[in-house]
Amino acid sequence: MDDTEQLLTIGVFARRVGLAPSALRFYDDCGLLRPARVDAVTGYRRYGAGQAPRAVKLRQLRAAGLPLVDAAVVLDGPEGAARDVLRAHLERTRRTADEARAVVEGLLREGAGAREDRGVRARARVGGAELASALRQVAPAAATGAAREEFPVLGCVLLELADGEVRWVATDRYRLAVRVLRPDGFEGGPRRVLIAAETARSLADWAVRQVTVDIECAGEAAGVRLRSGADCREVPEGAGPGRSGGEGPGGFPDYRLMLEGLEAGRHRVIVDRVGLRDAVTGRAGPVSLSVGAGQGDAADAGGSMVPDAGGSTGPDTAGDAADLAAGPVLEVTGGGREPVRMRVVRTGPGLRIAFDPAVLVPALEAGVGPDVLLEIAAPDRPVLVRSADQGSFTTLVMPVREGAGAGASDAGVPTADVT
Repeated sequence: MDDTEQLLTIGVFARRVGLAPSALRFYDDCGLLRPARVDAVTGYRRYGAGQAPRAVKLRQLRAAGLPLVDAAVVLDGPEGAARDVLRAHLERTRRTADEARAVVEGLLREGAGAREDRGVRARARVGGAELASALRQVAPAAATGAAREEFPVLGCVLLELADGEVRWVATDRYRLAVRVLRPDGFEGGPRRVLIAAETARSLADWAVRQVTVDIECAGEAAGVRLRSGADCREVPEGAGPGRSGGEGPGGFPDYRLMLEGLEAGRHRVIVDRVGLRDAVTGRAGPVSLSVGAGQGDAADAGGSMVPDAGGSTGPDTAGDAADLAAGPVLEVTGGGREPVRMRVVRTGPGLRIAFDPAVLVPALEAGVGPDVLLEIAAPDRPVLVRSADQGSFTTLVMPVREGAGAGASDAGVPTADVT
């Protein structure tokens, strides 16, 4: 940077390039748009005016739906590799156009109706599709089977109406999911209600067909009422049919303590979300994720590698110079399947960490957007899973330990719990 170049605060630069300050911080974490200077005392970021064209191009790429790993190739890779990435994305966009059109048409459905005001202590109005998305993201994190029998409260989704927000929370002790909705209207509060996970899923199927939904908690009655025009759903509080409600909302784990106690991530790994989900799905035991931690030279060279029909691994496009110039790779191993290698954007030293697929896959499925960011403090600490496309959804996933010796990955156990 020229020492005479004007430096801008993050707020001024954000307005100039059309990005939110939170997005600029995210792209700094990802290494795609570093500030020109960071104050060593305050941590305030300053950007040079000459960085604006790169920021605008990054915004345009993200608006077009490119994953960050592909955006990095377009911004910093060879011209031929950039063109290949853009052509491939254009083809994907064409294939999904019909599906996207159907979703938008569904969101445009109209509805109307009056609300019943009597006896309501807290009320919030949210979009039906947004509510359905939140319930579908959070409910899978609730406990099932033996864990739910032992701790019925963990088989529920917690609804909080407080501080002008609607929060949905679920945990099975090894995964924690939190989605925050900012309603169009909010009255009263605070209120906390437990809803059985299976009830939450059925509510999602109903809410997706509504334009708006009023969430109402009465002053005296337990439970919650969801209303859209004349259509009303009375939802009792508790763990579900035939189950004890346990200790009520007060017995639900304090998820805030967990979030506040998170250590800063030493490692940040950004990877294609669907690709990672597919690489982990179907493995019989704990899987290991490695980036620059004892991988072979091919991995450090950066080729995008996948198993071939014969079981060996090789570049997914033979001789593709774009893959070889794309940077580091993430290697997924274990669980009775061949290794899979994927291009990534990463910061921090090399690492190796293991997960139970039954825990990691639902967290990836609940995500939004083409890529996912894993923030890892250490191999035995909760991993924060998030994306640039939806800062209102937070997932924590506990890794597992890998045993020693042959077949040890099948003996992985959770290192701790998130509650």
